[in-house]
Amino acid sequence: MKRMKITNENEWIMKKIGPISLDGVTADRITLLNLKEWRSFLRKELKEWKKNPQSDSNPAGYWIHPEDLTINLRTIEAINHLIKQME
Repeated sequence: MKRMKITNENEWIMKKIGPISLDGVTADRITLLNLKEWRSFLRKELKEWKKNPQSDSNPAGYWIHPEDLTINLRTIEAINHLIKQME
């Protein structure tokens, strides 16, 4: 596999997909949609876990690593804050 010598991220993007030009409103809208999709995914994970958490008495339940559970809750809060600022 040939490695490209890249001096910056924009150069890498240009070599991979070509030039892209977006106005600020479009870029913000894409960012907002990505944040909402990420939040939705995290909420779905937490909902599944709350509905049927894995435990010693319920080994077939939905498992989330304890650290991920905390991180996901904090991430949702942060995403909510970002969305509020962007809307």
